[in-house]
Amino acid sequence: MKKWLLLFAFALLVVAGCANKAEEEELAYLDVKMAIEEKLPVNQEVELACFATYGDEKVTDASEVKFEVWKHGEEDRQMIEGKHVGDGKYVARYTFPTKGTYSVVAHVTAKNMHNMPKVDVVAE
Repeated sequence: MKKWLLLFAFALLVVAGCANKAEEEELAYLDVKMAIEEKLPVNQEVELACFATYGDEKVTDASEVKFEVWKHGEEDRQMIEGKHVGDGKYVARYTFPTKGTYSVVAHVTAKNMHNMPKVDVVAE
């Protein structure tokens, strides 16, 4: 009887251990942090940037990174392709044509997930 009780307790520990590991793996998600100044110059090329991570690992192989830019109050939107420059950082170059407030959204697809953080910037 003691053997069966010990075997049952061991089986429960193994199952519980596997369940905890599966839970930890599910907690990883695609996180994208914008790295863009709040105030930017007009008619000068600037860097639009973001950092992508998946759990603790830096994403270096995103399947798509695009920066969407539009001026508040206007419908015209531009999509600029982002390039990986190392350490999970993706950048694109852009020139704001006129003064005003703009929205910038990074569209990042990696690890079968999509994240699209947004920031507002002022071009002056």
